[in-house]
Amino acid sequence: MKTSRRRFLSSAASVSAGFFGLRQWTSHGLAQGFSGMLPRLRREEEQYQNELSRYGPLISDPNRIFDLPDGFHYTVISRVGDLMSDGFRVPGAPDGMAAFEGENGRVILIRNHELAPEMTFDGPFGVDNSLFGKADRARIFDAGEGTRPHQGGTTTLVYDPATQTVERQFMSLAGTCRNCAGGPTPWKSWISCEETVEVSWESEKKAKKQRGREVEEEASAEPAKPEKRENFNEKDHGYNFEVPADSAGSLVTPAPLTAMGRFNHEAIAVDPHSGIVYQTEDRDDGLIYRFIPHEPGKLASGGKLQALAIRGRSACDTRNWPETGKAKLPINAGFDVEWIDLDKVESPRDDLRTRGYKKGAACFARGEGMWYGRSEIFFACTNGGISKTGQIFRYRPSEFEGTEREQESPGRLVLYLEPNNTHLIQSCDNLTVAEWGDLFICEDGLEHNYLRGVTTDGKIYTLGDSAYFLRSELCGVCFAPNHPTLFVNLQRPGLTLAITGPWVMG
Repeated sequence: MKTSRRRFLSSAASVSAGFFGLRQWTSHGLAQGFSGMLPRLRREEEQYQNELSRYGPLISDPNRIFDLPDGFHYTVISRVGDLMSDGFRVPGAPDGMAAFEGENGRVILIRNHELAPEMTFDGPFGVDNSLFGKADRARIFDAGEGTRPHQGGTTTLVYDPATQTVERQFMSLAGTCRNCAGGPTPWKSWISCEETVEVSWESEKKAKKQRGREVEEEASAEPAKPEKRENFNEKDHGYNFEVPADSAGSLVTPAPLTAMGRFNHEAIAVDPHSGIVYQTEDRDDGLIYRFIPHEPGKLASGGKLQALAIRGRSACDTRNWPETGKAKLPINAGFDVEWIDLDKVESPRDDLRTRGYKKGAACFARGEGMWYGRSEIFFACTNGGISKTGQIFRYRPSEFEGTEREQESPGRLVLYLEPNNTHLIQSCDNLTVAEWGDLFICEDGLEHNYLRGVTTDGKIYTLGDSAYFLRSELCGVCFAPNHPTLFVNLQRPGLTLAITGPWVMG
């Protein structure tokens, strides 16, 4: 998500209280909860369309949380501010998420939290950071010198689908910044991505000295005023972190995966056949990256970072924005891909994408969610397209992906969807691929935010709508392994839902 659209809600505490006790709503009855405590604002007329009728019309939720078709229901399984098993609070701004198979039929959910240091009202340590002392400082990536600890990270939930309840939840990664999306790995871990390029106080001072040497400044007759310090970062940010999918109940020792690049990370997807990791970048002129690890399954061992380029179209602009004057990328036309090596991947100046573009890499409009499914990788570009309302791309890796023989049969990139119709898709963000092949896409727009489905032949339908009165961004969509439950987050007010219903699998 684009940081500038974040709205810090002064009513966060009252919103949390408004959901106290809220548990479940079905399309056949009222909730067990306090729906009367919620703001009752008039909703606009529904503005969604379907290219096929998969599940029928959405039915308005009397609790104004989430509208679903007949036969579907949701359960609120986690709320911001709740006390967790480890004594910390459930953080707010839940974002990317994945579900893993646990023991005894349980599901392990790992959930990102897109929080910055100043967002203590949504943080795990309490509004005044009073719980920070409970944490093991050795397992906090950036404690902000004890003054402004970073609030981002991940939480892990142990969920029982039989009872539709969370048995335990706990912090599993702490002290990181704006953990947006990420992705699961075949070796049962979650890669959490920082969507920021904040630097440490030491790096900031070093950069200022460097600029002072490069730019000749006029001497001032008056002595310089001491600069007010606002940066308490102990570490540079803009990295990926790995979190194992287990129920151990403790924080992981955070280790930034520096070889995967430092940039405005959004999401990743892993090809289980090669172990190669693909990455999106949430910038208007972002790149698509791939990371070839020295040893598949061991990302911390290092590897090679590359950027996607379209063969025969150097520095291709895939965004299809009218004002660029560039040739439009046609829909459903396949293009051979090549990959460009990148250097200086820790990018202290945040120029990895511009250096890649100068080498011929293709640029994309705010790469967002990414997921592997059925031998293909799908990813969203939230403001791509002629109307800047979203694109979905599909990449099929080469049978020789990442090897010397790759050019014999290169990977293929397809612009899969660009509806330019906000009634079908607007501001596509996190996505997942169901086991039967359908895509499920979260929206992050300014009005209604729908949960969309896309069939294997590219037809769009609508599964749900964020009915909350502030039109919350949807994120973190994923399915439970071996169980017909879909999970999704409402980022504001900070709810995680489990959805069940009569799925059409095929």
